[in-house]
Formats: sequence, C-alpha cells, structure tokens
Amino acid sequence: LADTAGLSGRALQVGFRRYAAMSPMQYLRAARLRAVHDTLMSEPGLSVSEAACRWGFSNPGRFSREYRSAFGELPSETAMRARGAMRA
Repeated sequence: LADTAGLSGRALQVGFRRYAAMSPMQYLRAARLRAVHDTLMSEPGLSVSEAACRWGFSNPGRFSREYRSAFGELPSETAMRARGAMRA
C-alpha cells in the first residue's frame, strides 16, 4: 500500500492513524471482528469457531477476549441471541 501511495511505510501508518485514530492493524482487526459479528447474526446455524476461522482468527482464547472487548458479550452469546431471533 505504501508503495502504491508513494509513501514510506511509516508515513502511511502516521497518516492512517490521524485519519482513523488507530493503526492499520487495529483497523483490520476491528473490521474482522465486525465481520464475525455480522456473520454470527446472519448465519445462526454457523458455529462460533467456523465464523472465527472464516475471518482469520486462529487462536480461540484471544479471539474471544477481543470479541468481548469489542461487543460486550462473548461470541457464543451473540450466536445464541441470533438463534433465538430466528425462532421468534
């Protein structure tokens, strides 16, 4: 990306942080967590592990902590809520 933009890697990181108030990796992680959340809500039959793997999370413990920090609930709670909404 930096080469394409004609910037150094550091300049890209600094500019990105100014724009998004987070590093590019933090942004990517947040986007992947949102994708897992959206997947769990839209595909209630999918397991949490399958959704996490689909979006590149390979460490279940770390994924669960990051998910809870982002959404205030465990991914399993999101999945159960989505299944309940499907039944209602």
